[in-house]
Amino acid sequence: MLAKLSTRPPARRPAVRSAFPGCAAAGAVGLVLLGAGLTATNADLDRFYDQEITWSACEAMDLPKDLQCGSITVPLDYAHPEKGTLELALARYRASDEPRGSVLLNFGGPGGSGVLGLAHGRKDFLGLTDDYDVVSFDPRGVGRSSPVSCGADATGQALEATDGEEMSDPRETLRQLREVAVECAEHSGPVLDHIGTVNVAQDLDVMRQVLGDKKLNYLGFSYGTRLGAVYAARFPDRVGRMALDGVDTLTEPLAEQGLASARGQQRALENFLTWCTEELSCPFGQDPRDAREQVVDLVESLDENPVPTDFGYEFTGQDLAGAIGQGLYTQEMWPLLQRALAQLMEDGDTSGVEALAGGGMLPVPQRADDPLVDEEDVPLDNLPAALMAVNCADDPDRPAAGRLTRDLARLRTAYEEASPVFGRYRLAQVVLCYGRPKGTDYIRERVKDLDTPKMLLVGTRGDPATPYRWTIETAERLGSSAVVLDNRGEGHTGYGSSECVHRRIDDFLLYGSLPRSGSSCGAEDQDRL
Repeated sequence: MLAKLSTRPPARRPAVRSAFPGCAAAGAVGLVLLGAGLTATNADLDRFYDQEITWSACEAMDLPKDLQCGSITVPLDYAHPEKGTLELALARYRASDEPRGSVLLNFGGPGGSGVLGLAHGRKDFLGLTDDYDVVSFDPRGVGRSSPVSCGADATGQALEATDGEEMSDPRETLRQLREVAVECAEHSGPVLDHIGTVNVAQDLDVMRQVLGDKKLNYLGFSYGTRLGAVYAARFPDRVGRMALDGVDTLTEPLAEQGLASARGQQRALENFLTWCTEELSCPFGQDPRDAREQVVDLVESLDENPVPTDFGYEFTGQDLAGAIGQGLYTQEMWPLLQRALAQLMEDGDTSGVEALAGGGMLPVPQRADDPLVDEEDVPLDNLPAALMAVNCADDPDRPAAGRLTRDLARLRTAYEEASPVFGRYRLAQVVLCYGRPKGTDYIRERVKDLDTPKMLLVGTRGDPATPYRWTIETAERLGSSAVVLDNRGEGHTGYGSSECVHRRIDDFLLYGSLPRSGSSCGAEDQDRL
């Protein structure tokens, strides 16, 4: 989800060690070749698969003391590994006894730091350390792994061009997005042409080998489920125990994804307001229908009269929609969202909703001799810049300007009908890839009918980001390998909120024990809050 950005100047372009200094690699060719399976020979890639990783303490005061950090080297372009390399940041918790191997985690986004996700989610994953080293990573283009950036000004321009009334002039919006695409390429350097899930799946395979595992044991959340499915399609004989929680779509274009997200967030908002109005402290009173109308009025009021903030920008209704969306991701955050909305409505204090709207990641400090990107060089816009870059690299649709212009009015009506609160906010998803190279069609065309060991797919009924139907559709697409667990709860993903889901995933990863496909976890199992 895109957040309002800071006005801090962008960091310098991340370094990529290249055999051709000053020249960007031809990324479109690399993606097409990789998508078609025409990679370099095994001999060309042996040096990456045969490397050793050195683990040491993570030099950061706010990270757990038992978290270890390391890095690996991967090719910039797997089809042409001589063109340069990237360094990827990894982190792990050691197994409590002699490990049987590793389990790799991806926390989604795309654009989220796996190092930070593992650090801050420590308590959720300690059970897995009974048998495994638990490992996560910053994917290429993210965090300390050659982070992409559009520059704070350009990223802000992209958000403003697609924000609210600006979309009423589609041609001007598309003109600005084309300019933004140029800025993104200039700020990000060669890695931008080699970002995307197909490349990260190959990085995962290098990690598997370097960690000493014959098979990949994997737990992916949200976007991480897309990554897991792509890995399974590319390397079916190397799939170990794979669990996918909050299953992403593999087929829907970005316009349909945005519409599904708007519907899901609207449903989650209504569930939140039903809960809120049962409390005397609810700022909207005790009538759920009236509360829904008040939220719509509040968003429209802030769009018409934005509130100045201490950070030099005005907080708009679309910023509020983003903040509410962040607060709906888990039921655990509902009390925080309620307090933030009460602050805004009763005192005009935006600090609570601003904190929710930020939704960003803090950079990870490091040792001076570490080859990864320095803390101060992780751009503040890395999260939204990486989200746009990966989603566009994974999406083959590039409608022409004329078609987009014709479609936007119709789509705007559909989005606002889906959600009067989140519709306009999500409409931006339709056009954000305009001006960028066409993405790979590998995911839509090749990730299906897998011949792998059984995989566990978890879908949550009240998920505001990845609707439950995507779990069913993806399971049908993947074929007989997919085993579905129906989580009848609220929030985005189930592992962190449902004791039942947590236990079922751990039992599968630790012992290979799978539930019957179609079995469920009840809402009453959400007792970890």
